[in-house]
Amino acid sequence: MSTTLEEQMRTELKAARDISLKYGDGDIVGDDLAAVTTHLKAYQDLKVKFEKGKESADVKARLDAIGFDLGLERTPDGEKQAPGAFHQPTKLKSIGQMFVESTEYKGLMSQFGGGHINEKARVQSSPFGLKSLVTGAADASAGAFVNTDQTGIYESLGRRPLTIRDLVSIRQTESDTVEYVRQLTQPSSAAVVPEATTAAGPTAPGTAGALVPAAGGGYKPEGSMTFEKVTAAVKTIAEWIPATKRGLADAKQLRGLIDDELRADLAEEEEDQILNGNGSGENFTGILNTSGTQAQAYSATVAGLDPLIETTLKAKTKVRTGGRAVASGYIFNPEDWEKIQLARLAKNPNNEAVAGAVPTLHGLPVVESEAMPAGTGLTGDYRKAVIWDREQASITATDSHADFFIRNLVAILGEQREAFGVTRPSAFVEIDLSA
Repeated sequence: MSTTLEEQMRTELKAARDISLKYGDGDIVGDDLAAVTTHLKAYQDLKVKFEKGKESADVKARLDAIGFDLGLERTPDGEKQAPGAFHQPTKLKSIGQMFVESTEYKGLMSQFGGGHINEKARVQSSPFGLKSLVTGAADASAGAFVNTDQTGIYESLGRRPLTIRDLVSIRQTESDTVEYVRQLTQPSSAAVVPEATTAAGPTAPGTAGALVPAAGGGYKPEGSMTFEKVTAAVKTIAEWIPATKRGLADAKQLRGLIDDELRADLAEEEEDQILNGNGSGENFTGILNTSGTQAQAYSATVAGLDPLIETTLKAKTKVRTGGRAVASGYIFNPEDWEKIQLARLAKNPNNEAVAGAVPTLHGLPVVESEAMPAGTGLTGDYRKAVIWDREQASITATDSHADFFIRNLVAILGEQREAFGVTRPSAFVEIDLSA
């Protein structure tokens, strides 16, 4: 732009001088005077523009130097941003790139024709420096502008799969206790009897005692049954967690996480109680500690057959013969179920007994539970174990605990109430899986 202005300035001065030369030392008059005046004014206007252009170019040169030091670049013509404006590079420049674009490098390369440096030439450029290296290592540099990438991912520690509640019977109660009746004995005196040959009645004994039936009287054997009434008290499974009101308000998802964790912990304790409750205090009497259940010892009597396969099959048979029930499944600790599977695969590598994506053993579904002690298994008719729900798991929060009110703390309580009982203990067989 400045070259064009200079040419225009020369043109205007030359036009004014050519007119004045016609008059020599005399005065310029008439139209020529007006023309000279016009050319000189045009020259002055162009000179002002020229001087401003020089100042602008100088300012731009200084800005270029500043922008370069900051690692910025000037927007090329034709882009959406205002041409000439500085912006952050679309791809951050390396120090090497900044060097080859510097005046020091360009001055160095101007010494060599065609941009090729002879291998024997001595090469030395002017020092190239950065006034400051901006990094993200500290807040004092660019670190204050580096934002943490919040992924929103929450990875919990995980919970063991819960399976036992799905096996047993579930009923409801509105009382604090439930009662049920177990049959202890049943009639077992049935026999074939002869036809009566006399109508005589029984006679009194010679002394004290029962009446004596008449011979040939065709009497039928008498049977008997006994029962017991069992009372199961509703127990409370509970747990609470303290939290600050500010924490719950600032992290809204926290309350949901606490609620879920509390419910899961209650469910794990319920599963432990169903299997292992010892009946003391407020504990359930779990299946493994219920009087009257059957037991199957570790058995290795069949040559060539893994004892685990033999023992578990015998237990299934005991449910039928001793408990007068039909087994509905097995429960194993995951470690024991692995041993059983390996024993089957050792005999038949293609043996992966599965029914509808559910693993099976001897035709029965298998459930893995970490609540089952390792080395012990259980099979039976799980309909004969009953949970009576009084209050299903609920979550409440209060600041009425201790001095929580004045400390802006809340207690979040998880609680459920239920009773548990085994209506027919003999329908279950505890299996010893250890030699």
